[in-house]
Amino acid sequence: MTSAAQAPQTGAGTARPERLGRVVFIAAAAAMGGFLFGYDSSVINGAVEAVRDRYDIGPAALAQVIAIALIGCAVGAATAGRMADRIGRIRCMRISAALFTVSAVGSALPFALWDLALWRVVGGFAIGMASVIGPAYIAEVAPPAYRGRLGSFQQAAIVIGIAVSQLVNWGLLNAAGGDQRGRLLGLEAWQVMLGVMVVPAVIYGLLSFAIPESPRFLISVGRRERAREILAEVEGPGTDLDARVTGIEQAMRSEHRSTFRDLLGGGFLFRPIVWIGIGLSVFQQFVGINVAFYYSSTLWQSVGVNPTDSFFYSFTTSIINIVGTVIAMVFVDRIGRKPLAIIGSAGMVVGLALEAWAFSYRLVDGRLPSTQGWVALIAAHLFVLFFALSWGVVVWVMLGEMFPNRIRAAALGVAASAQWIANWAITASFPSLSDWNLSATYVIYAVFAALSVPFVLKFVTETKGKALEEMG
Repeated sequence: MTSAAQAPQTGAGTARPERLGRVVFIAAAAAMGGFLFGYDSSVINGAVEAVRDRYDIGPAALAQVIAIALIGCAVGAATAGRMADRIGRIRCMRISAALFTVSAVGSALPFALWDLALWRVVGGFAIGMASVIGPAYIAEVAPPAYRGRLGSFQQAAIVIGIAVSQLVNWGLLNAAGGDQRGRLLGLEAWQVMLGVMVVPAVIYGLLSFAIPESPRFLISVGRRERAREILAEVEGPGTDLDARVTGIEQAMRSEHRSTFRDLLGGGFLFRPIVWIGIGLSVFQQFVGINVAFYYSSTLWQSVGVNPTDSFFYSFTTSIINIVGTVIAMVFVDRIGRKPLAIIGSAGMVVGLALEAWAFSYRLVDGRLPSTQGWVALIAAHLFVLFFALSWGVVVWVMLGEMFPNRIRAAALGVAASAQWIANWAITASFPSLSDWNLSATYVIYAVFAALSVPFVLKFVTETKGKALEEMG
């Protein structure tokens, strides 16, 4: 009989599914949670100034309203892995879709500032769930030969969600005469911006009924034949299905449902692989990428760009984000995860350093000098491009595949939670840091981008082409 270490390689890595279109559809449907993740994360960009004006709050309070959703994200990410092991990946997707829908309606119709904050926490919980379930599900369903590219669907969906939210915001702002508080459909424009998310949330819920459960979850609950059917569907007739099922069973035989305790490697310290996952998550956020999506319109307005143009620049940045993600999807399985991460880090250092230089100049008549203004705009797009073609994709792919089966769900939940906590720290601190010294803020982000290079070189192991059962 084929051993557990050998089983995943009996056709799994080279199988070319006859129904590749079906596999792509399954991955794309699961990645719809990523679309909502990107849409919900970025849509608030169009409401920042309106919320500040309507509720008459300062930068510190405004930052907390914007960032509070990330607390929900951390909680959702921390609990999603355990929940997915108990009730399945598909049911978790449906819960997430329901929470996205409720959050969209509540955010569009707030009674007060605390009410808006509450609904953002609910939406954040849904984002946190989607951030864990999407990559884990895709990694478990995708054939190893396609896993990197299909895993990239999560990040592709995130960046498309960001771009669509910016485009919708820009269109609604123009429809409201350039005023975020202008009337649309009986509401203020910013409320409509937040409420439109109901549409993709409902689509996500409906798509969850059209895709199969993860074969690894099915095997864990004793539904061996159904798991075999799904493996045949996604890996094709060239795969030794008996060997695949046996390999998964053998890998899971000594396992129990992963818990937080399983992640501890001695005393109160995590296992080294968990710390590496946390490090990837933290570096991904500490380069300041989400400043570009939460505050970009406000940032450009602060250096003299009019509101309509600032929304347009936010949209063009999102398009560059998509271009970079497509580049990563093409190369992630060709040159590997580590080379992409290192290339991206180097490019981000350059872009962030140029932004820091441009923002170090004093405003003239409320605007950056012409040369520095253009450098800032180009550097911002350069930074987003290099992030998207590297860390934006690589981190989600690696978090979905780098952990051993025994601890995958729990470890992914902890790593994703660390990502949301880091995201919160950057998002909540940016308004105060930018008021203190905008140039120095970008220097800080550039330093973290530079430090990510030795981290990847020393601690990160390449996962390209390996079956999940080989990890650990």
